[in-house]
Amino acid sequence: MLVASYNRKSLDDILVVMLNQSAQEDQSFKRVGNVVEIKNDDQDEVVGYNFFNISEHLSLDEDGPVQLSKEQVSKLNDLIKESGFKTTLVADPSPKFVVGYVKECKPHEDSDHLNITQTEVDNGEVLQIVCGASNIAQGQKVVVAKPGAVMPDGMVIWPGELRGVKSNGMICSARELNIESDQQKGILVLEETAHTGEAFTF
Repeated sequence: MLVASYNRKSLDDILVVMLNQSAQEDQSFKRVGNVVEIKNDDQDEVVGYNFFNISEHLSLDEDGPVQLSKEQVSKLNDLIKESGFKTTLVADPSPKFVVGYVKECKPHEDSDHLNITQTEVDNGEVLQIVCGASNIAQGQKVVVAKPGAVMPDGMVIWPGELRGVKSNGMICSARELNIESDQQKGILVLEETAHTGEAFTF
């Protein structure tokens, strides 16, 4: 997974790249030139990179989450290699907010409000997503934030667990997406004509 963000005003000229959730404790940093590698020490796992003075190498217009092209990721890999680090970044151009179809919705056995859904997101790909909204139901078209999505409030969606059940994404409400809608409570239910798997823009 590759999540990137760039905000010149608040972070000067730094591109932040996240590969996995980073633990605040037991974390180490190593800087070589303008590249900083971040590791979770307990697992000896690289979880991200910071690229300083990135405008010397890439032209970035976005303010916030950045969708990096294959060419841009290739350039970052060159910078990583030149700095002596070993990780290779993999570009992921697929949309992170998509129309999903709730194929199955069953109550969570260890909760009085959570439901476990099997939600199709594209070409037969089905994600198990635990959802706490009271209006979630089988047969709905919904907005899915896939792993790697960055919500309007800056929260990154990672694979995780809720009450011991794996959850790989988030079914979103209008409020969470920061959009105007008559459906202010519960998840945003789309028209049946919405096409499963298509990008949802807002």
